[in-house]
Amino acid sequence: MEKFFNTAGPNQSDIHYEVDPLSRFDLDDVMMLIRQRKYFVLHAPRQTGKTTCMLALRDYLNRQGDYVAVYANVEGGQASRNNMPSVVAGTCDVIARECSYIIGEEWPVELSREVRKNVDPNAILSTFLARLSSSLHKPFVLILDEIDALVGDSLVGVLRQIRSGYASRPQAFPNSIILCGIRDVRDYRIVLSNQDIVTGGSAFNIKSKSLRLGNFTKEEIHTLYMEHTKATGQQFDEACFPMIWKATEGQPWLVNALGYEVTMEIRENRDRSVVITPEMIDRAQEQIIYRRDTHIDILIDKLKEPRVKRVIEPILANEDEPDEEKMGDEDILYVKDMGLVTKERGKPLRISNAIYREIIPRELTASTQQQLLQQPQWYQNADNSINMEKLLLDFQQFFRQNADSWIGKFDYAEAGPQLLLQAFLQRIVNGGGYIDREYGLGRKRTDLLIRKPLTDGYGGPVQRIVMELKIRRDSLEKTISDGLCQTWEYMDTVGSVDEGHLIIFDRSGEKSWEERIWHEQREYNGHPIMVWGM
Repeated sequence: MEKFFNTAGPNQSDIHYEVDPLSRFDLDDVMMLIRQRKYFVLHAPRQTGKTTCMLALRDYLNRQGDYVAVYANVEGGQASRNNMPSVVAGTCDVIARECSYIIGEEWPVELSREVRKNVDPNAILSTFLARLSSSLHKPFVLILDEIDALVGDSLVGVLRQIRSGYASRPQAFPNSIILCGIRDVRDYRIVLSNQDIVTGGSAFNIKSKSLRLGNFTKEEIHTLYMEHTKATGQQFDEACFPMIWKATEGQPWLVNALGYEVTMEIRENRDRSVVITPEMIDRAQEQIIYRRDTHIDILIDKLKEPRVKRVIEPILANEDEPDEEKMGDEDILYVKDMGLVTKERGKPLRISNAIYREIIPRELTASTQQQLLQQPQWYQNADNSINMEKLLLDFQQFFRQNADSWIGKFDYAEAGPQLLLQAFLQRIVNGGGYIDREYGLGRKRTDLLIRKPLTDGYGGPVQRIVMELKIRRDSLEKTISDGLCQTWEYMDTVGSVDEGHLIIFDRSGEKSWEERIWHEQREYNGHPIMVWGM
């Protein structure tokens, strides 16, 4: 049977390429916790493979034969919200059904019906788990997925009923319970129907450890794509893999989505004699962003939340000093748990990967792009390259006339000047080129690399334009001096650059537009760089 890259739901090994799911977490660590009869948490952002990994763990435990392991997804309880009796009854039903599937007998379903009929709702789940554990012939391991889909009274009710039987394990309660979700249970702030707030840690203080499922490594990405090569014979140019890593940084859904797009959705590549090239990876990435699949759509929707804005806006605005205290630890943790931002030790927060860095400014300026009148052909030279001097002269005039009114429309107004220029550029580049973006707290600028292929097909000439976007915060000459150095450094990193431009936005309001709008050519380390004031 033909296999393909999976972008929807848990992997099925007979039809999906996959990295061994048991290798994606420390199996020895998990087995130690289970042997010690611990209750613990595994959390990770959406569509990183939690369900696939937990189903694999369930099957591994049942094959080993020392436990009866059951996986149950409780997401359905979200619809009942604060109706705790409905949620705990539904949770019992899901566990019973999955247990019956594992042991091949119907009595767990009958037990669930009996308990729900005769036991008070405040004890239904704990009673059911106690009687189920007592009746099984081996210690019971329960994996509860999507636990954070439950809310309010219902979530607290489930957690407290689980906690109530903890001392009776393993004879009369599950040997181990693994809670799976997007966030660590300790980070939940649960608002009850009476508006009281309960923390997840207090509702489930028997948790012994939290494990986080990480992204794919570079080696795992290569292994996954080589599964396709082994199955079909289709080759990947090795130059593709650094691009895939930069685009995704191992986010599993993005890795699989790029693989599926480039091998299936680009129709000519269904001919398996076609070698996958870097240019095709670029096309695939662009199509994923443009199409806004469910995974992308969920992230876009989250940008509207105030606590997400409080974290993302300073990153887009390239604030000089990373004021993470101002953002708030809870907000940062929430956005990190979503997978939108990441932070390496000793470094400031940044957007997690190049695809997300591309999606965020595009989405925040989508309506602006649609209202712009400028067309790509207005700025196209005879050789198909972009006339950047003409483009930036026009943008200066546009910025002078529209900045105040248009920036005021942005939800992320602090990053308004950078976003407005990026909207203008995106309008011109769309359909015939690419913009690579680098920005983050404490970087003091936004790096843009415009890549414009001058001919069709892979391997032809490409126009490369570096742009540095800076907000003036010091004297003009110091801002120019720092910016020239940063622009040259980025040009040197990119290599084979045709042009370098430094854009300085003056938001002080101390000068007239006549004084703020200017441009001049400077030189740094022998390289000409055009400097633009706005």
